Amino acid sequence: MSRKRGNGEGTISRRKNGGWTAQYYIHTVAGRKRKTLYGKTRAETAKKLAKALSQRADGLVFDDQGLTLGEYLDRWLADVEDTVRKSTHERYRYAVRPHLKPALGNLKLKDLTPAHVRWFYRERLDSGLAPASVHKLHAVLHKALKAAVADGLIPRNAASGIKLPRIAREEIQPLTDKQVRLLMDAARGDRLEALYVLALNTGMRQGELLALKWDDVDLERGVLRVRRTLTHADKAYVLGEPKTARSRRQLRLTSHAVSALQAHLSRQLEEMERLGSLYQPGGLIFATETGTIINPSNLRNRSFKPLLKKAGLPPFRFHDLRHTCATLLLAKDVNPKVVSEMLGHSSISVTLDIYSHLLPDMQEKAAKALEEALK
Repeated sequence: MSRKRGNGEGTISRRKNGGWTAQYYIHTVAGRKRKTLYGKTRAETAKKLAKALSQRADGLVFDDQGLTLGEYLDRWLADVEDTVRKSTHERYRYAVRPHLKPALGNLKLKDLTPAHVRWFYRERLDSGLAPASVHKLHAVLHKALKAAVADGLIPRNAASGIKLPRIAREEIQPLTDKQVRLLMDAARGDRLEALYVLALNTGMRQGELLALKWDDVDLERGVLRVRRTLTHADKAYVLGEPKTARSRRQLRLTSHAVSALQAHLSRQLEEMERLGSLYQPGGLIFATETGTIINPSNLRNRSFKPLLKKAGLPPFRFHDLRHTCATLLLAKDVNPKVVSEMLGHSSISVTLDIYSHLLPDMQEKAAKALEEALK
C-alpha cells in the first residue's frame, strides 16, 4: 500500500512478493523519465529514495543510457570549474567546444570506443593540428572519461591505451657567450634591462618574470621568491598560481641582477612620480609605464625583437633565455639537481631530458672522474 507523498517526492508501494518499490522522475534532454528503486523493507526503500531525490536536487543524476558524450562533457566542465585554475578551465573548454563536441559529441557516452578516439585524433592531424595539440586534446578527453568511469557511467576509459602521434623535439637554441654579451650590451639603458638580466641570471619563465612583485624580492639579502605567474583567463592576462608545486621556489640573485633591479626600481619610482594619479600601483616589478601588466605579445614585438635587431642577433625566442641560463650552468658543472630546482622543473629527469643532449662532453667528464677516483 502506498502512502501519500508530496508532489515531486516520489511514491513508495508494497509489491506482490512482499518487497517494496519506489518510483520518482528525473529530467533528461528527452523530457521526464521515470526511475524505479527496490528494497526488502519500506525503511530501506525510503532511504534509497531519499538519497536519489537528494542527488537529483544536486544535479548528480544522469540518464546514463541516453547520455551523449557532448552532454556529459558539458556537465563535466561545470563540475570541474571550481577545482582548477581559470586558465586550465579555459583550455578544457577549448578542447571540448570547437574540437571534441563537433566531432564526437552526438555519440552516446556508453557507445564511445577506442576506434572512435583514434579516428578523431587522425582527423585532427589531417586537418592541420600539430601533434602537440592532439596530445592536449587527449589529456582533456582522458581526464573527462576517467571521471565518467569513477562515477560508474561507463565501464572503461575509451581514451586509455591509445597510441598518440610522436612530438618532434623542439630544437633548443641557447645563446652563446658572445651572443649573451651582445644582447646585454644592447639592453644597457633599456627600460626593461633588468628583465633580461634576470631572465639570463635565474632562468625564470616569462610569465613568472612578468608576475613578480617587489614584495617577492629582498635586495639586501639578494633573494627572490617565485610565488605566481601570468595566466590567461577571460581574454585577459591575470596573476595566477605557478605552473607546478615545484615552480614555487626561492632563488639566490647574482650581484649583477641585484644592481639591475636597484636601477630599475629608481627608474620606476621616477615614472610613478611623473604620472602621479595616472599610475596604477600594483606592486609589479616589470609593468607598463602606467603600472599595469605587460602583455607578453607586446613584450615580444615591442621590446625583445627590436632588442635582438639592435644587437645584430638572429630571431631567438624569449624562452631561449631560460635555455641559455640552464645550459651555461650545466656547462660549468653545476649539479643538475640544483639547476632543476632553479628552473622549477617538476623533477630532475625533466631537466636532464631537455638539456643532456646539448652537453655531449658530460659522459666524458664522468668517465674521467671515475678514472681519477678508482686509481
